[in-house]
This record gives sequence, structure tokens and C-alpha cells, in this order.
Amino acid sequence: MNVMGRKFRLIETILLNFIFLLFPVLTTVIFFENKVTNFNKYLIMLLSAVSLVLCMAFPIKLELGFIIDLRFIPFIIVALFGGYKMVFPLYIVLNSYRFFIGGEGIYHSLIFSTVIFILIPLLSSKFIQQKANTRILYAIGASIFTMTLYFFLLSFNYQTLTSEFWTLTFLTLAINIIVFFIIMSLIEKIIANMKTREMYLRSERLKDISDLSASIAHEIRNPLTVTSGFLQLLNDSKTISSSEKIYIEFSLKELKRAEKIVSDFLAFSKPQSETMVYSNFKKEVEYVENIMRPYAKMNQVDIQVSFTNSLKKRYDENQVQQCLINLFKNGIEAMKEKGGTLYVDVSEQKNAISIKIKDNGIGMTSEEMTQLGKPYYSTKKGGTGLGMLMVYSTIRNVKGEVNVESTVGKGTTFLISIPV
Repeated sequence: MNVMGRKFRLIETILLNFIFLLFPVLTTVIFFENKVTNFNKYLIMLLSAVSLVLCMAFPIKLELGFIIDLRFIPFIIVALFGGYKMVFPLYIVLNSYRFFIGGEGIYHSLIFSTVIFILIPLLSSKFIQQKANTRILYAIGASIFTMTLYFFLLSFNYQTLTSEFWTLTFLTLAINIIVFFIIMSLIEKIIANMKTREMYLRSERLKDISDLSASIAHEIRNPLTVTSGFLQLLNDSKTISSSEKIYIEFSLKELKRAEKIVSDFLAFSKPQSETMVYSNFKKEVEYVENIMRPYAKMNQVDIQVSFTNSLKKRYDENQVQQCLINLFKNGIEAMKEKGGTLYVDVSEQKNAISIKIKDNGIGMTSEEMTQLGKPYYSTKKGGTGLGMLMVYSTIRNVKGEVNVESTVGKGTTFLISIPV
């Protein structure tokens, strides 16, 4: 009865720790799944710290006399997703609470957590770039590494390692792997749902813009053209003063800007045109490079293009050209204050065409990056955001994916992957 009671209590404690680990995940699903901001990230970090403390407050007591818990699961997950910046507060919380608890193993825990704190965040940048299944494997690998290290250090407390020690090692390792797999699968499902929802919303916005632009764009453009013509004639008149000409020039500039917005709207209303080609993007890249060089030179920007792709894809030539023009133009304008170099690399990676466009301009914040591709959002003064919306739409039409990496003051990199 005592043996059964101890086993039941052990299972009960494991399940309780598992509930503690689910707490940040479930809170994210209920309250923050629609949008992840910097505030929400730090709130999730706080919830992870609470989960960590609860796991330590209700540990799993082993028959060998040692106490283990699942505290390092939220610690490792935050380290992988957030790097040193986000895991450091958890490192402080973990060791502060461990000192508060007291007892044997304080310094053992400090050394162990310090090793994990130093090593695991090193994988963060590479971890983030992986696909969902690979990230789960990364997390499980990190769990195996940490638990192996833990029991390796623990083994020095024994002169001989009994079968009971190896049994507990195996069971603890199995528990960590299973829990890691479940928690990471839930996290990846949340991330996938967020991406799917965002793609759906973008698709709906694009459809709304397409319907709107198709119905009114031509009607708006005609009176704009007529008005612009009359203002140009009036501007050439010798009967008006120079101060009045200034107002006319301002009016012409605003009309020109309005015509550009209408043209952007029309780009979304056009279906796939007759300019479908089966090619490797070389012609389009060279064309855009040639027409953008004068604009780049005017802004003290050099364009360096590397092309090593041999894979081919069927796509709309005009739309791809406009997409590249928008990306080139944004990169150049990001460097117009100090100048710089726009790096363009088109290569093949396995069964996909990779297009990398990198500038060393002003860069963007993480919040600005999450808004890219949304109508009417632009990081440029007076911008409409329709250019980036057109980029995302074009890449989506060829079943591609757009990823953005940016650091404020250092530049931005657009990574486009198009499957073949």
C-alpha cells in the first residue's frame, strides 16, 4: 500500500508540474494568440517565471533522497525562443528562489543553471529560423543534453551507480522528453494558427482592396488627369503671380501623388495577365537592376547583384518586376541619408529559389516588421503601404514565403523563398 501510495503521489506531482507548465501556454492561447507584441512577450516571460517557481515549490521527490522538478522546461523554452535577453530574468528568479528554499544542492543548482544559461541561448538565432518540427527536435535535444548533464553531475555523489539510479535516470529523462514534446507541439500549433490567421486576414484585405480598386480607380483617374492638365496650363500663364504659382505647383504635386495611389490600387485589381513566363528570374532581376541604378546613384547607393539560380518557375513577369522594383526602392530609400550598398542575391536552395535583398539602412523595430504587408501601413512618411502589400501578394501568388530580418540602425534583409 505504501509503495502504491508513493507511486500515486509521484504521478500526481508530475501531473501538477505539467499543469504549471501549461499555464503560460493556455494563457497565451486565451488572451494573446491574435497578436504578439513586445508587451505580450514580456508578460509571457513573467508567466514562465511563475510556472518555473511553482514547479520548484511542488517538486518531485525521488526515493534516492533527491528532489527533481520540471523547472528547466520553461527556462530552456524561453532561452531558445528569446535568447539571453529574455532568459536572464528567469535565471535570476530560478537561483533567487533556490537560495530562498535553501537546503542541500544550492550550489549544484547554481552551477547547473549557469551552464544551461550560457550554452542554450547560443542556439536561439539558429533555432528561430528552423521549421516547426525541427524546432521541436531542437527542444527535445536540449532536454536530453540538460538531463544527461544533470545526472552526470549527480553521479559524483555515489561511489557505485545502482540499477535504481539508472532506472530513475531513464524515467526522469523520459518524463522531460514527453513533456517537452507536448509543450513544444502546443507552442508550434499556436504559432501556426497565428500565421494562418494573419495570411487569411491579408487575403481578405487584398480581396477588399481589389474589389474597391476595380470599381472606382478608373473613374477617379480620369478627372485627376483632366484637372492636372488644366493646372499645368494655368501654371504656364503669365497673368498669375509667382506666389499663386507656388499653390499650383503644390496642387500638381498632390495630384501626382493621388495618381500614384490610384495606380497602386489598380495593380491589385489586375488578374494574372498574359505575361506569364517560365523562367529563373534572371531577366527580371537584370531589368530592375538597370532601371533602379540611376535612382540608387542619386541617393549615393551602390547595387551589387549575385545570380546563381538555375531553377525555373512559372510566374507573371510584370508582377514580379513590380515586386522587385518595390523592394529595391525601399532598400535604397532606407539608405538615402548616409548612402550604402544594396546587396541582392538570387540562388537555389534544394527545391526552392532564394532571393535575398539586404540594405544597411535605418532598419526597423520588431513591431514595425509585424505590420509589413498591411494596407495603409508604411514606415515612410507619406507612404501608403500598398507597395509592400503588392510584394506579399505577388510572392503568395507563386506559393512563396517572405521573411524579414531587421535591426534598427543596421539595416534590413528580405528573404524570399519560392518553391519549385
